[in-house]
Amino acid sequence: MRRRFERAMWLMRRRDPQLREDGFHLLLPHAAEHVDELIAEFTAETEDHGLKYWLLELIGESRSPAALPTLIAQLHTEDESLRHWAARGLELLATPESRHELWKARTNALIE
Repeated sequence: MRRRFERAMWLMRRRDPQLREDGFHLLLPHAAEHVDELIAEFTAETEDHGLKYWLLELIGESRSPAALPTLIAQLHTEDESLRHWAARGLELLATPESRHELWKARTNALIE
């Protein structure tokens, strides 16, 4: 399992767009198994915005309650793309708390 995650992250950091896509799709069906690692990578990433967006998308796709604090925090960021993926992740999580956070964000015009 750990080897799959390391391989996927290595691919997602390549310059070749197809390799990056391959890494993303390698992790997509296994996002829930790697949510803690994804959150750690997301938090540590400071340079590659595209990778950061993909990591947040994977965090949301995990549908894990462990993702809730990260998704809520990104719902309030200045970056519209991060807000989008945070909102999508909260929709997928579909818990009372995630729905409440989405409602608040819509009320405050953070998302549509």
